[in-house]
Amino acid sequence: MSEKSGWNRMQPVTEPGAIVHQMALNETHHPPLPAVLDAVRDTAGQAHRTLDALGFGLSAALGAHHAVPPADVMVGPGSGALLQLLFTTFTGADTHTVHAWPSWEAYPMMAENAGSSVVRVPLTDERHDLDAMAAAVTDRTALVVVCNPNNPTGTVVDRGTLRPFLDRLPAHVKVVVDEAYLDFTDDGRTDDGIDLYREDERVCVVRTFSKSYGLLSLRVGYLVAHPSLLAPMRGHQLFLRVSAVAQAAAVAALGEAERITAQCRETAAERDRLHGVLTAQGWTSADSQANFVWLPLEKGVEELTQRCADHGVMVCGKPGEGVRVTVAEREANDAFAALAADFRAEFGGVA
Repeated sequence: MSEKSGWNRMQPVTEPGAIVHQMALNETHHPPLPAVLDAVRDTAGQAHRTLDALGFGLSAALGAHHAVPPADVMVGPGSGALLQLLFTTFTGADTHTVHAWPSWEAYPMMAENAGSSVVRVPLTDERHDLDAMAAAVTDRTALVVVCNPNNPTGTVVDRGTLRPFLDRLPAHVKVVVDEAYLDFTDDGRTDDGIDLYREDERVCVVRTFSKSYGLLSLRVGYLVAHPSLLAPMRGHQLFLRVSAVAQAAAVAALGEAERITAQCRETAAERDRLHGVLTAQGWTSADSQANFVWLPLEKGVEELTQRCADHGVMVCGKPGEGVRVTVAEREANDAFAALAADFRAEFGGVA
């Protein structure tokens, strides 16, 4: 990927055995819950069996969890794989996808993999500009992607604004609501994509177990959509899907919803604390509703990212655009805040 579009993840220059705070990949620092680990161990003992190769059990569990028909749920090896499937199924050489920018850097790559292109609509005050996105839609637009909360800014589309936005889009456009970080959002701040799916057959909601549920390495995600969208996608779906162990972990995690919610609230509180510390230092940072904080920077990204790496703190830098800092343990957050303060004092005016 190009320097402009790709994340810059510096390697730490630290003494052997030094603690490295992983704040780069939007991982949760909460380990899997005991019930999840039990499910993994039990299922691993049956690794010689086919078990539920097509994920019907997980689809049924998700259907019950969200009160939707299991047939409207598709599971896959991470939300990224399902997003790529959407691009592969619905876009092509004569189409494009409209999305905000900066947003998840994989969208343009997925479009390129599908032989299509994207139209990047600049954020306004670090937020989706829905008016500009609607205006960017043409007869060639196949998909519109709304990343909510948005990666990397953490901002959300205000509650009640997505429905009017959908009403402005032509019937041929399919709308993908990427809600990888929705569980970290404060109540009432934005719309729930599944509510929109219930009202509009063009809406496809993509979610993941990689973030709030802490199953990143197991690779399990899902989407919720009507049969009119899922039927053509199934023809492109690979036979190799979600492992039995990942399915068992996901089902067990759904059964721990209250504890997962409590962990997300804990992360959100620490996010707000870190945001307050950084803004008090003078940094400009939008109100994040994800599990990370975004510092927009036109210059100094490489220097700040490398300085953090040299002190064992891993963050994601996007040259010319900013630095994304995942909320981790309080110790890690304080370590980053101290480095950010020193950097700002030395390179005043970069924010």
